[in-house]
Amino acid sequence: MAAVGRLSWSAATAMVAARDPDLATVIEVAGPIRMHARNPDGPFGALVRSIVFQQLAGKAAAAIHGRVRALVPGPLTPEALLALPEEALRAAGLSANKTASVRDLAARTANGELALDRVSRLPDDEIVERLSQVRGIGRWTAEMFLIFELRRLDVWPTGDLGVRHGWRLAHALDELPSPAELALLGEPLRPVRSAAAWYCWQAVHISRGEV
Repeated sequence: MAAVGRLSWSAATAMVAARDPDLATVIEVAGPIRMHARNPDGPFGALVRSIVFQQLAGKAAAAIHGRVRALVPGPLTPEALLALPEEALRAAGLSANKTASVRDLAARTANGELALDRVSRLPDDEIVERLSQVRGIGRWTAEMFLIFELRRLDVWPTGDLGVRHGWRLAHALDELPSPAELALLGEPLRPVRSAAAWYCWQAVHISRGEV
């Protein structure tokens, strides 16, 4: 695994295993963290994809995203997306709300209000705050961007149902922890809570026989 900050994902995994025996059991079954490749269209393309995929099943979202992406033959830039007629985006399968969201993202990026080319230099909380100003992007989408696109190691998405469910399964709890409870439970896992979140998701997959 490539290093992230001063730690690698493998080192982060070792820290999680050492601090949480229940997650260590999940780690033994799931194996090393496997991250998908970063979006070839960069941070802007990653956020467009996130908006398209919101509240849709994977195959349907992938099909719509593919049609949207095909509307731009070259690099997917904010300027290229803004040049597309809204009707073309709607015809590709985007809802009115998502069309407005991707165009708002493009406009804010194009005018420099949201400097995605420099966003990796900012602290996590500031990135979440800035991205949350974009229509259709909330804390969850920003946190997924931090983990999977920017590879930030200490993101703890307490509002994510999969993380909550995975924590319950890994620790054999009777009930799902609330987001507030999960925030406290994750404190001992600083500064590698992204790795802990990844293994919470794996606990769900393991329970379904998918690992």
